[in-house]
Amino acid sequence: MAGAEEYVPAGADIDELRAAVQECRGCDLYKDATQAVFGEGPADATVVIVGEVPGDQEDQQGHPFVGPAGRLLDRALADAGIDRTQVYVTNAVKHFKFKRAERGKRRIHEKPGRTEVVACRPWLLAEFDAVRPELVVLLGAVAAQSLLGTGFKVTKERGKVVELPDRPERAVATVHPSSVLRSNDREAAYQALVADLQAAASVVRGVSGRQRQTRR
Repeated sequence: MAGAEEYVPAGADIDELRAAVQECRGCDLYKDATQAVFGEGPADATVVIVGEVPGDQEDQQGHPFVGPAGRLLDRALADAGIDRTQVYVTNAVKHFKFKRAERGKRRIHEKPGRTEVVACRPWLLAEFDAVRPELVVLLGAVAAQSLLGTGFKVTKERGKVVELPDRPERAVATVHPSSVLRSNDREAAYQALVADLQAAASVVRGVSGRQRQTRR
């Protein structure tokens, strides 16, 4: 698997990256996906939120976090005092990975493999370089381990501020909203997610509805 690096234009801004990602052939996921789903949000956002991989609705609509997990994330951000319109949201992997249901045409989400995550990482790093956030919020193990290594455990380190290796950004990891939807105690899981997002919000200035006044 060659990886995405050769498809990522050097020094590109977000709009240029968003156009270029549709031509990416860095892994085989593009063959079955409808389209690449790139990040969205202010090009100078203070916070970048990174999920795992687009879901079925994201793949069809071409926008990140528009399915059930995205709606729960919107609510959690609001409850944590974070203005959703002021953060940049994206995924560690840009193409939907799925399998077909045994009966019918329903597409069932599959977790991306490590090789796919590594192959797609140049796009994520290019987004960081273009946006230059102060903080990265990593949702779930795939997102966290894409930047912090396979030994990183979200369950042990959630809500803590950590340094990204070889990067200027700091990061806070928490669970993916989809895990809240699957939880037996959904309310407790939701409140824990909100608490982690509140911890992230306290790290940076200007998250709650305010743009940064100057670029770093």
